[in-house]
Amino acid sequence: MWSPRGPIHQEVSINNIVKQAIKSQTKSQKEKMQVLAFLDAEDSSVPANPGEQTIRSGSDFDKLFEASVKDQDFKVGDVVSGNVVEVQTDYVLVDINYKSEGLIPINEFRVVDGVRDVKPGDQVEVLIDRIENENGMVVLSKDKADMLRAWTDISKAAENEEVIEGTVVAKVKGGLSVDIGVKAFLPGSQIDLRPVRNMDVYIGKKYKFKVIKFNKKRGNIVLSRRALLEEERESLKTQTLDAMKEGSIVQGIVKNITDYGAFIDLGGMDGLLHITDMSWGRVKHPSEIINVGDDIQVKVLKYDTEKERVSLGLKQMHADPWESVKMVYPIGAKLHGKIVSVAEYGAFVELGEGVEGLIHISEMSWTKRVKHASQLVNVGDEVHVVVLEVDTENRRISLGMKQLMANPWVELKESYAPGTIIEGEVKSVTDFGVFVGIEEGIDGLVHISDFSWTKRVNHPSEMFTKGQKIRAVVLGVDIDNERFSLGLKQLENDPWANIELKYAIGTQHDVKVTKLADFGAFVELESDIEGLIHISELTTEKVAKPEDFIKVGESIKAEVISIDKEARKIGLSSKLVKLRDSKADVDDYVKKATAT
Repeated sequence: MWSPRGPIHQEVSINNIVKQAIKSQTKSQKEKMQVLAFLDAEDSSVPANPGEQTIRSGSDFDKLFEASVKDQDFKVGDVVSGNVVEVQTDYVLVDINYKSEGLIPINEFRVVDGVRDVKPGDQVEVLIDRIENENGMVVLSKDKADMLRAWTDISKAAENEEVIEGTVVAKVKGGLSVDIGVKAFLPGSQIDLRPVRNMDVYIGKKYKFKVIKFNKKRGNIVLSRRALLEEERESLKTQTLDAMKEGSIVQGIVKNITDYGAFIDLGGMDGLLHITDMSWGRVKHPSEIINVGDDIQVKVLKYDTEKERVSLGLKQMHADPWESVKMVYPIGAKLHGKIVSVAEYGAFVELGEGVEGLIHISEMSWTKRVKHASQLVNVGDEVHVVVLEVDTENRRISLGMKQLMANPWVELKESYAPGTIIEGEVKSVTDFGVFVGIEEGIDGLVHISDFSWTKRVNHPSEMFTKGQKIRAVVLGVDIDNERFSLGLKQLENDPWANIELKYAIGTQHDVKVTKLADFGAFVELESDIEGLIHISELTTEKVAKPEDFIKVGESIKAEVISIDKEARKIGLSSKLVKLRDSKADVDDYVKKATAT
């Protein structure tokens, strides 16, 4: 502070000397203003000729200056209000009505849209950090003033169990850091009513909290959002329970989604919306229908008052489409739909919301052998189908694709009349026969029973191999069952057709034993025609086993005693030949033999 260097003996005007000295010597603009204001006030109190008042010594000016600031009693730690005078690069100059301005570091003011939120004329609360620095200026702190004020507010809120508001600023070990004027800790268990897996979603959001632990000395503040939510939930729960009943429509917010459904916050209590009650149609995952945070209306399906469990339905908010499916999708109707699922046995087509139909692999193509539906269709394909059958009780609709195309089996029946001889390649060999290629996608079956009129075939592979060229006779075409029947033996006449003429009963023939059995001996009459001599017809003597009397490969004479054309069996007797040779009376014997 400026003071005169020595006594001044000549009388001069206060305004001409003191004011001039203040303007030229004082360091602070505030000092100048304070002293000038004081002198102006002194001038106004002089009764006459105020311009002629004089100062007789330098100490008079000191007294005047000290008097101008004597009412300003500042000390370190005080929180005062001031006005921003100037904003510099590193500091903000603030007038707190003291003999000098105060300095606040520029970084104590927050940045808004890339610019420091401070300008000349702003009023701010600051804490006096130092009365005077090396430049004679007051050192101030806005951060410390904010913190002191915040601690006071927090202390009051903790004591009175009041709610405070803060912004989540960061994720820290065990929870979140919250800015409530000072940094506070929000444990993970106190964030929400349920355990939180992803705490990042809370960062940057503003919430209300309760202070559950407060220690100013250690700078420790612990918050809880869960405590407030539980209070709100308990209050809402009473209202919700009063209105809860089966069949009622309630409003809720999707709180959590799992693989099997979603939990809906009904206000104070949760209800379960199972995946099967979300849509009348196919739902692979609840997230296809709803999202966390969605506000939805649901129907109360079941309410357990004792366990306070609520089962909810979303699809029940709309009529069941299957109630009118017979009218909407009549048999024979031609429809257009999208493949929504593919299985080995067929493909499911979405016909409308909540209604699907199945195209079985047998209904996909007239000619192609479909082993898996994916050979012809894929999920997402748009297809044209025709309704074959509707079963509302089991919620099934059978669809067909091939019915929208010309049936080649009708043309086949017209083109291949029974008796037509074809030539083709063996496509496959099975236990029951061989398939022969007729046309593209059409195979005919030669059943093992149609291989030979007389030869016994144990397996088709004994006679045929894949790729072999063969001739066959068309036996018939079954349009309904899509079967093309062929025969090989029909290429030749049936030797059994006139068997009774060639091997009439009573005629004798030389036969060769081909096989022995417990009950008799099989003999060959001619190539591929066998007969049986029963053990009782081998000889007039008693025979325990056929091999005691006859051997395989041996030739004997036998008489035909029976013929069964349908069963293709011929019965013979070698005993009868011997009886006739002995000229015994065999008439009665023959009658009995032919009768059996």
